[in-house]
Amino acid sequence: MAFLHGKNHDHNHNHDHNHNIQVDHSKSFAIGIALNVIFVAVEVIYGFIANSSALLADAGHNAGDVLGLVFAWAAAWMATIKPKGKYTYGLRKTTILVSILNAMLLFGAVAVIAWDAFRKLKDPQPVTGSQVMIVAGIGIFINAFTALLFYKGQKTDLNIKGAFLHMAADAGVSLGVVIAGLLITLTGKTWIDPAISFLIIVVILWGTWRLFSESLDLALDAVPRHIKIGKVREFLLNKQGVTSIHDLHIWAMSTTQVALTVHLVMPEGASDQFISQLQKELMDTFGIGHSTFQIENKDMSSDFFVF
Repeated sequence: MAFLHGKNHDHNHNHDHNHNIQVDHSKSFAIGIALNVIFVAVEVIYGFIANSSALLADAGHNAGDVLGLVFAWAAAWMATIKPKGKYTYGLRKTTILVSILNAMLLFGAVAVIAWDAFRKLKDPQPVTGSQVMIVAGIGIFINAFTALLFYKGQKTDLNIKGAFLHMAADAGVSLGVVIAGLLITLTGKTWIDPAISFLIIVVILWGTWRLFSESLDLALDAVPRHIKIGKVREFLLNKQGVTSIHDLHIWAMSTTQVALTVHLVMPEGASDQFISQLQKELMDTFGIGHSTFQIENKDMSSDFFVF
């Protein structure tokens, strides 16, 4: 029985290259975070001035996405920290724990926004529609500009793609608030403002629930959603010389890095070149950047060992 564990220089080169892709977006993250922090402050101030729960709801939504940008940026930075001491995987998994915290904070923000909107729906209050339109209009520009900062990177990096989609969605929500301000100005119906708040809450809950459930899955070492374990199994079984596989495990080391371990039954054994090529193909095909293989001459999955 032969054993071969895969960790090679080709694999490490590809892994480092992915880190550089994220680090190269530091400037985009910094600009996006700064612009959105300023805009959230403006929305909160004018939300109280204009007495608009829709503006406050949008501010809560944008604040959550600012946290999302911060966490995405932190994930890119933490992925570059080398493992040391008892943390043999480094601190990558803290990005998953922080994303759960982010979701919990957003759920809390939704409760506050819903309470304010419900109160104003029962007791409608004057809303300055023109101010709502102006502030939300600025939001469309800022969110669209921030989304464009991540447009190129989102095609090759899931972390960057998440930032892009968040900002693009925020631009759409801000457009909804502009429409609310216009309708209030034209009709004088103040109930439109809290009604739009509830629509924004639905958008926040939809995105937050996805964030929470996916983060929880990753914390429990579930297979990341973008990877189909059946396809990975089929891919491995179709490799020349592999007669069967067992103990296939795929899990997230962080919000951006995936690991795999598997036992490959190969009666004729395997060369270093085979392992190196297989690692590269797993990275290119599935985005699995950390792969380790145990090569067996016969299927040991059902054997019993007596010591």
